Amino acid sequence: MALKSFNPLTPVQRYKTVSDFSDITATEPFKALTEGKKRTGGRNAHGHITSRRRGGGAKKLYRFIDFKRNREGVVATVETIEYDPNRSARIALVRYIDGQRRYVLAPLGFVVGRQIVSGPTAPPEVGNAMPLEKVPLGTMIHNIELTPGKGGQMVRSAGTLAELVARGDDGYVTVKLPSGEYRKILGRCYATIGQVGNLEHENIALGSAGRNRHLGRRPKVRGVAMNPVDHPMGGGEGKTSGGRHPCSPWGKPAKGGKTRNNKRTDKFIVRSRHAK
Repeated sequence: MALKSFNPLTPVQRYKTVSDFSDITATEPFKALTEGKKRTGGRNAHGHITSRRRGGGAKKLYRFIDFKRNREGVVATVETIEYDPNRSARIALVRYIDGQRRYVLAPLGFVVGRQIVSGPTAPPEVGNAMPLEKVPLGTMIHNIELTPGKGGQMVRSAGTLAELVARGDDGYVTVKLPSGEYRKILGRCYATIGQVGNLEHENIALGSAGRNRHLGRRPKVRGVAMNPVDHPMGGGEGKTSGGRHPCSPWGKPAKGGKTRNNKRTDKFIVRSRHAK
């Protein structure tokens, strides 16, 4: 997979890049594994906007992804590699030997015809899913469970990977996450071997406001461009830079503040991502 650039015939095309989709083998999703996706426009059940700057965007079908990988010992063959508008990673349609089809995240190096399997006895090869306690040390993994049987919750974005770095006697293993955090996870939790594909996703330059609107993102107005009644950083004679630390419209500091608030799981963090 590579990026496609354009001749600078317009100011937008000078910087715009798109994926060449050379890794995609099917243009239409498997209909039985899709459903319509309702857009909220950032509104809650009462119709109030609780998440600003959302709205519009192209219509999407949601693809049901098998994050659990719970068909142990059943071999599946990759049929197609597909684009998923709901995530940065590519997805793969796999067919099990009994005819059942499922979507899985497509790791780096996935090709049509490749066979994968899940379970404690699966070999540690790219695309196979197995318990963390069975994964060799130093192996790259993704789609990691936090609760056995719940399905993968971490390391699912394009190009991300985690590394199994230690195995303890208490039934837990230590995993180095993409953020740099070292975290203890129960060894019975499943993970998939390999790195998530579509590595060039982070290098894509949208290039225009229109592409942002197609993604459902509405414009963002700077606080310093507002009036004092609308934002703490608004107002002033001429152009001003705010005169205070950056903050939200409601006065909450916008930079440098800790956002984690889950003391229940603090004990599982061996080393914080903020550690020097």
